[in-house]
Amino acid sequence: MSLAPRSDHLFSPDNLDGYVEAMRASVDHLAATVRGVDGPATGASPEQVAKLVTDVDLDRPVGDLAAALDEMSRVYLDDAVWFHEPAYAAHLNPPVVLPALAAEVFVSAVNSSLDTFDQSVGGTFVERHLVDWTCARIGFGPGSDGVFTSGGSQSNLQALHLARDAALAGAADGQLPRLRVLASADAHFSVQKSARLLGLGADAVLPVPIDADRRMDVAALHRLLAGLDEVGLVAMAVVATAGTTDFGAIDPLDAVAGACAERGTWLHVDAAYGGGLLVSARHRHRLAGIERADSVTVDYHKTWFQPVSSSALLVRDRRLLVHTAWHADYLNPEADERPHQVEKSLQTTRRFDALKLWLTLRTLGPDLIGEHVDTVVGLATRSHAHVVAHPDLEAALAPHLSTLVFRFRPPGLTEDAADALVPRIRQTLYDRGQALVAATKVDGREHLKLTLLNPAATDADVQGVLDLVGAVGHELLAGEGRWSA
Repeated sequence: MSLAPRSDHLFSPDNLDGYVEAMRASVDHLAATVRGVDGPATGASPEQVAKLVTDVDLDRPVGDLAAALDEMSRVYLDDAVWFHEPAYAAHLNPPVVLPALAAEVFVSAVNSSLDTFDQSVGGTFVERHLVDWTCARIGFGPGSDGVFTSGGSQSNLQALHLARDAALAGAADGQLPRLRVLASADAHFSVQKSARLLGLGADAVLPVPIDADRRMDVAALHRLLAGLDEVGLVAMAVVATAGTTDFGAIDPLDAVAGACAERGTWLHVDAAYGGGLLVSARHRHRLAGIERADSVTVDYHKTWFQPVSSSALLVRDRRLLVHTAWHADYLNPEADERPHQVEKSLQTTRRFDALKLWLTLRTLGPDLIGEHVDTVVGLATRSHAHVVAHPDLEAALAPHLSTLVFRFRPPGLTEDAADALVPRIRQTLYDRGQALVAATKVDGREHLKLTLLNPAATDADVQGVLDLVGAVGHELLAGEGRWSA
């Protein structure tokens, strides 16, 4: 059956049959591929994959969707990384829920742009209602607001942009070099990157020491804030993290909020990872104090099991968004009183990503999403116990959320030897297509990390990955002839 395009645009009123045919062929192709998946990755090297792609002559189309899909498999799907596989445990990528996938059909086909009302109409209010709902889950009052973004990095950037302009409002010229951002030593790198993009300078972000549980040390925060006052610098914002990337640590939000309130300092909570606790029956209390923040980042494409991209920046006082607003005569003139989302966003053209969360909530409900969050948190806790009991593995810290940081270090293996071995274990697991695990450093030492975001994964699945780490570690040691248990 030919799937050659019948018109210049496949999705048009005079070609709906072609649209349906193309969509059905695409879904069937994907389903056939997924049925054949037997691991998280193939272990393909960058050189192998690069050649497959660069050998394609983009000036010579194949002219048929079926052929193009086959070619797509060769350059993409055959070596794709599959987040739904239980042996995938590397980064903050969850398997996605089906209602959100269904929403993607409408998001792409209708192609609404959420910048102005006359390009989205109902979509404008769907997004606004989801923002209001999330704000209520946070504990913000009726004066709150927010906007969907491309991800946690953009949400954090916009939050610090608002904090910067709020700090500069009414200030004398030359204030910018005096502004500082305080964040824990384990805060996301986007805090430093945002500060640089905002013209604050490389030294504008001051790390706040962390405690033994890798949470922000509030006493140290008080000292740093007081020290800034003494030297004439201005604390533009404090960034607390609700779910650090490596350990899932949640800073003591209420105590941090108290420190900020004493000095009138903007508090931003980066809950990109931990935001899923907002719908958790078991763990919501761990976000106590988040309602006192001036702004909050939530990534729905992490612990809400949505496809990328799906994030939001929420603010306690909608008037704070004035620092983002801009008016253009050809888009959203000031005299136009219709609701325009571009006035809240750093982006202009923007996908209707909110529809994915909408269909998810209307189909599954928030309680089920919360149960999925509780499942992966419990899985990490039990898997940590397996690491502690394993004779050859060493845990860095008990998990706060769903990440597990550890390393292969059997008795008799020095720390330096473990540092040299850990990256090789990770690479070997990838090369063989057996498992995907992440890497990080803890106090300068090499560690592995499992990021568990698959509610369908079992204790046995995770223990299988951990046992693989041990087996490969011993295999590599034996191959060196240096040491083996």
